[in-house]
Amino acid sequence: MPTTQPKLVLSGARDIPFNKLVLSQSNVRRIKTGVTIEELAEDIARRTLLQSLSVRPIVGADGVETGVFEVPAGGRRFRALELLVKQKRLAKTAMVPCVVRNGGDGISAEEDSLAENVQRQALHPLDQYRSFKTLVDQGLSEEEIAARFFVSVSVVKQRLRLTTVSEKLLAVYADGGMTLDQLTAFSVSGDHARQEQVWETLSRSYNKEAYYVRRLLTESAVRVDDRRAQFVGIAAYEAAGGIVMRDLFTDDRGGWLQDPALLERLVDEKLKIEAQAIAGEGWLWVSAALDFKYGHTNGFRRLPGEPLDRSADEEAAYQVLKAEFDALNEQYDSADELPEEVDERLGELETAIAAFDNRPLRFDAAEIGRAGVFVSLDANGSLDLERGFVRPEDEPAVDHPSASAVEGSAPSDVGGRVDGVVQRAVITIGGEPDHQGPASAEDEEETIRPLSERLVIELTAHRTVALRDAVGCDFETAFLAVLHALALNAFGRLAHDTCLEISAKTTAFSAQAPGLKDTACAKRISERHAAWQERLPSSSVDLWSALADMGDDDRQALFAHCASLSINAVHEPWNRNKERQAHADHLAKAVSLDMAAAGWAPTVDTYLGRVPKARILEAVREAKGDGAAQLIDHLKKADMAVEAERLLAGSGWLPEPLRTSEPPVTDEFALNEDEPDALPEFLAGDGERSEDEERGPEDDASHLLAAE
Repeated sequence: MPTTQPKLVLSGARDIPFNKLVLSQSNVRRIKTGVTIEELAEDIARRTLLQSLSVRPIVGADGVETGVFEVPAGGRRFRALELLVKQKRLAKTAMVPCVVRNGGDGISAEEDSLAENVQRQALHPLDQYRSFKTLVDQGLSEEEIAARFFVSVSVVKQRLRLTTVSEKLLAVYADGGMTLDQLTAFSVSGDHARQEQVWETLSRSYNKEAYYVRRLLTESAVRVDDRRAQFVGIAAYEAAGGIVMRDLFTDDRGGWLQDPALLERLVDEKLKIEAQAIAGEGWLWVSAALDFKYGHTNGFRRLPGEPLDRSADEEAAYQVLKAEFDALNEQYDSADELPEEVDERLGELETAIAAFDNRPLRFDAAEIGRAGVFVSLDANGSLDLERGFVRPEDEPAVDHPSASAVEGSAPSDVGGRVDGVVQRAVITIGGEPDHQGPASAEDEEETIRPLSERLVIELTAHRTVALRDAVGCDFETAFLAVLHALALNAFGRLAHDTCLEISAKTTAFSAQAPGLKDTACAKRISERHAAWQERLPSSSVDLWSALADMGDDDRQALFAHCASLSINAVHEPWNRNKERQAHADHLAKAVSLDMAAAGWAPTVDTYLGRVPKARILEAVREAKGDGAAQLIDHLKKADMAVEAERLLAGSGWLPEPLRTSEPPVTDEFALNEDEPDALPEFLAGDGERSEDEERGPEDDASHLLAAE
């Protein structure tokens, strides 16, 4: 007859007084991890013991049980109970539920301890999320959940943030179709349809990295640290119905504003209010815009003004700040490196002192009525006010007969006068820079095509500003340039029937890249110009005397600056004068112009996103060699441009219109074991998963540890 398989007999359970239990030295856990003994004790005090201890009877030398039991499995629970006894919150004789192992089956106490710890599995993040959500539905707050389960509030918030992710994507993650990093990246947006659309796109894409998911979900949003958002204020944006997207899993610098159209409307409305307040000062016109092009004040006369005097309280505050600043500078004058808190304090003092130094100007009341104000935003979202500009058409004809000869452009809406009576100030809102439109559709042509006229114009505008800056600091070159112009007039067909004439004008650029006026070169020119303007008298008679009294160094510096402002090396489609561009090259070589050192860099916006793929690969090949170009030649244009920007960063590579001399070609670009981070892993193309991707969800350190 067939034998019957014996039935398993489980170890018996019984309640044992705590003072009859001792901790076994067979417990395999030696390193403290997870929930602390103190936290576990608090949890036991709140909900009592949820899991029995595994014990073995201690046998005496005669083989008879002593009535005392050792605890090889459940040592942390035993120590938590022991702590409660020491705190007199638990009686020494309190009955503890235990599973009693007799040891007669040949299994050691060490094996029991190891099995209990190894055969556990951490709670899946989705299970933890659903559990937290259930507790929230039952009325618990995030802080209460964190306190009860001894995790940080941020962990609870992160898990609950998964409520913003589509159930379809949660199911994909539960089935192992995406990583936790990818799933959390989708939580940046609450639009389930958009999330699913992005995942559908990524399923056909080579790049599925979490950062790429965030970029796709936020590509049409505006960062909180954008100057428009800083100007309007997040509270005002949200009060108007705007939504701010936040990422609880990475540093999002404050998040993203989801409604750019609403933000633009709020910017225009607030700019209008600010412009109306400024118009109340009596100006003829106020032109307000988010930004103005570089050189927007060309042809305008700047009213001389005097800084307003400080009040007694302001002067006292200024002296206190200055004394502290000087004391810190003296104290740390010989230090190789400033302590972080000292460096931060010095920065705060510099900002506060600069606010006192940059006082508003007092203008002649009679002049205010014919002048105007430019209102825009600086990089930090604060108002940038440029007061006291007189347009050529608003100059008094009798006092300034030559004013009509000054070249320049005026705002589209201008003020006027009727019978000498100043009309109400005209406020212009708008004037956005002529941004280049979005990049064209994927260009799969592999041939090198000429750069577009618009791009060449923008690039050469950058070069012109850099040339003006460099020549403005080099008297010898500036003098030679002006002498060259004089020679052309004296011996060429451009000579005029006059005793001696030389004319120089500052030309506004017909087109330019956004942000040109914020470049380092443009700022230096503006600062230099403002410094001279403040120093020189406004009267032509007084100006002659001032120039005559100047020292040679000051006179040469002023000459170089004025000469530099006449430089125009911008490519103009209607002007095919090759000698003009050749002369610009001579100037660039004379001042050793390096556009990379001047601050220009090839980015997606400035170059790489504006040219076909062949041009992108050509740039990477010239700067980094064939190896680097081959690593990205399989990418789509948008991804190729992003990776090329990263590869070219710091390389000093320049497109042809910006080069003073041909750059050296680098034919080495080794990607070896010593440079594992040269390119993102998704470009390697080996199809292997990273170590993090190979980990199971049970290895996630942020999982809630189950009780032993």
